[in-house]
Amino acid sequence: MDFNFTEEQGMLRDSLAKMIRDQYSFEARRKIVESKDGWSQEMWGQFAELGLFMAPFSEEDGGLGGGPIDSMVVMEEFGRGIVVEPYVPSVVCGGGFLKRGSDAQKEEYLSGIMSGENVFAFAYAEPRGRYNLADLETTAKKEGDGYVLNGHKAVVIGGPWATHLVVTARTSGGRRDAKGVTVFVVEKSAPGITTRDYPTVDGRRASEIYFENVSVGAEAVIGEVDNGLPLIELVTDEAIAALCAEACGTMKVAHEMTVEYSRQRKQFGTPIGKFQVLQHRMVDMFMEYEQSVSMTYMATLKLGESAEDRMKAASAAKVRIGQSGRFVGQSAIQIHGGMGMTDELAVGHYFKRMTMIDSEFGNVDHHLKRYTELTAPAAA
Repeated sequence: MDFNFTEEQGMLRDSLAKMIRDQYSFEARRKIVESKDGWSQEMWGQFAELGLFMAPFSEEDGGLGGGPIDSMVVMEEFGRGIVVEPYVPSVVCGGGFLKRGSDAQKEEYLSGIMSGENVFAFAYAEPRGRYNLADLETTAKKEGDGYVLNGHKAVVIGGPWATHLVVTARTSGGRRDAKGVTVFVVEKSAPGITTRDYPTVDGRRASEIYFENVSVGAEAVIGEVDNGLPLIELVTDEAIAALCAEACGTMKVAHEMTVEYSRQRKQFGTPIGKFQVLQHRMVDMFMEYEQSVSMTYMATLKLGESAEDRMKAASAAKVRIGQSGRFVGQSAIQIHGGMGMTDELAVGHYFKRMTMIDSEFGNVDHHLKRYTELTAPAAA
């Protein structure tokens, strides 16, 4: 199988890597994270000018004709810089839903996503949902030609920066039924929406979002009424593949930092990198990273296949990423010693990001169970 990137993808990677190296250093990132807004609208605009937001979309939709592999390239470089700006919530999730929406929805929203003018957040998680995408207490009741939304969405990543929300709600059936789930696009400024914003442990921002009698028209429905779960699962798997690519970037840098530190730090007059036990540990870190890259490639390439194959690949990759990220992060901290836990040293921030990636869209335990269920032989 050909794992070589196209010339355009290589140019995209090189341009983005240079931008992050020159303008998104660890100190620059710290200033962004500690600012009032918690993100850089200037960098967001520069990412848009570079074409990052257009890359994954088809030429028919006004994009550059790329796809999930382009998102993988972008997210790996974002992982190397632990970039906080909301590419996955807005471009991968928001764009992922809307490029499969109606022609009117594409015309109204996609150009804004690709220009960076519209920022989307994916409001799907609920306090008692436990990663089950169909476990919804948020409701959308039919009223005239439209719907009225009521409910609470938790830990909406990028919510403070969003202009629009993609919201999952129950339109019929029981709380955990696969049928009866519908997806809506809603302006965050709509009457009846209130938010509580807060920073997350990895330096990003999130919101608790409350809907109280929020009215939307029928044109706000993305896809089919009562049958939105397959679309939610598809876009979520695309987001998982993008997060796996980001994790590969963070692991790569954490390993590089650890190797470099082991060459400089001396104990008993000898660089600790010459101690065989630490050499073995750093080789194990590298192997975990390489396995994660392979699983990420597989998950990304399987996104266009059958739903079952796609879901198995996404869950397998998420399990590998979660386990490897924990091992690489913990090993990096351990080899750095006490200073690895300080806020001033970058390696701890990479570990925090890897830890949060494990919890997004389902942790290791959730995806191990999902993979087991998908691969279990059918009952006789």
